[in-house]
Amino acid sequence: MSGILEGKRVLITGVLMESSIAFHTAKLAQEQGAEIILTAFPRPTLTERIAKKLPKPTKVIELDVTNDEHLGRLADIVGEELGGLDGVVHSIGFAPQDALGGNFLNTPFESVSTAMHVSAFSLKSLTMACLPLMQNGGSVVGLTFDAQFAWPQYDWMGPAKAALEATNRYMARDLGKQNIRCNLISAGPIGSMAAKSIPGFGELASVWDSRSPLEWDLKDPEPAGRGVVALLSDWFPKTTGEIIHVDGGLHAIGA
Repeated sequence: MSGILEGKRVLITGVLMESSIAFHTAKLAQEQGAEIILTAFPRPTLTERIAKKLPKPTKVIELDVTNDEHLGRLADIVGEELGGLDGVVHSIGFAPQDALGGNFLNTPFESVSTAMHVSAFSLKSLTMACLPLMQNGGSVVGLTFDAQFAWPQYDWMGPAKAALEATNRYMARDLGKQNIRCNLISAGPIGSMAAKSIPGFGELASVWDSRSPLEWDLKDPEPAGRGVVALLSDWFPKTTGEIIHVDGGLHAIGA
């Protein structure tokens, strides 16, 4: 029996650790029949080491999503490797330390600008860089952390994720005519490298211990990875501009 991504070609960003959602997305995508290519920044060699743990070998490309030169050459490099693309996974987020950890009211604009550029605007710039390879339509899937709420310690990553979610909706509006679907997975907290960069992450994550209807495991990124793979597949052919929660149901619970 073939997998749900059989014959699909997918670019995946953000594979930094084996514990990351992006790694499990890549693993599941390969298991479901996809050809994949990974991007990495600032340490491609780290991603190359992690990629060796995937079921099949895959190429790793250096890509700084704030660098126009990197974005400009992306389609040529990926085209040579895969011939085209059917899916793009955006698993990129970054904020300087002074934009996190309870410093919201004192964060300078330069740090906010960096967070917005890397974490939100890059969804548009990455997609547009890949667009020439998506001649037959496809699926763009990003990762968010529910931006409806103000979370402890999350500070300017909250507005950055809100901008990411709005960007996803506008992309869905403008790319639908090319049969490109744009959706997000809103995942619960995972003990990844990104999480470790957030001061007081444990305080934020502890909310899930008392309020999540389904038991949540900080060490298990696979449920979110499964959500991404499902959205990359043809099983959601008319779903776009959507945010699907893979958070144990916490988003539905008031208190």
